[in-house]
Amino acid sequence: MKLYALCDQDMLESQGVTLEEYIEVAKKHNAEIIQYRNKTADITYIKKQLIKIRKLYEGFLIVNDAYELVEYCDGVHVGQEDLTAIDEDIYKAVKILRSLVTEDKILGISTHNEEEVLKANHLDLNYIGLGAFRTTNTKKDITDTLGEELDAIAKKSKHLVAAIGGVQLDDKFEHVTYNVIGSGLLV
Repeated sequence: MKLYALCDQDMLESQGVTLEEYIEVAKKHNAEIIQYRNKTADITYIKKQLIKIRKLYEGFLIVNDAYELVEYCDGVHVGQEDLTAIDEDIYKAVKILRSLVTEDKILGISTHNEEEVLKANHLDLNYIGLGAFRTTNTKKDITDTLGEELDAIAKKSKHLVAAIGGVQLDDKFEHVTYNVIGSGLLV
């Protein structure tokens, strides 16, 4: 399994971990991708953090939601709610995003069930995040988890699949390319 490290600013602050410390742990575990997520800061702060990560890390750097900062990283990841905020029609939303997140950049979206995965098969994406696999401390509002069903749903995706939500380093899947690990890296 390949590692996709989710670097959530709120999680770092709650655990007293610096950005630099998290990046070092991600590198120690050979993370191929780091996604920087910050749901509360302004765009200037997020930009500064992306620049800092880029200086410390040579792998793929993805920003969560802040597609206007795509020039500072290798791609963008958005959730279903973020897509519908761009346009109620997710097909149009992805076309709009693709006009900003060009083909030389990575574009991924979150999916939570088979229906969303099948819709994503018709979208111009590089990967999907699929989950939640199990409950997690970083997203307290998750009530439905996919558990062992995640791998069967992942098999139906034409895109690379990143397992999200409560995934641990030693979790194994047959149809998943990346395990997305957030605070679990720090254990």
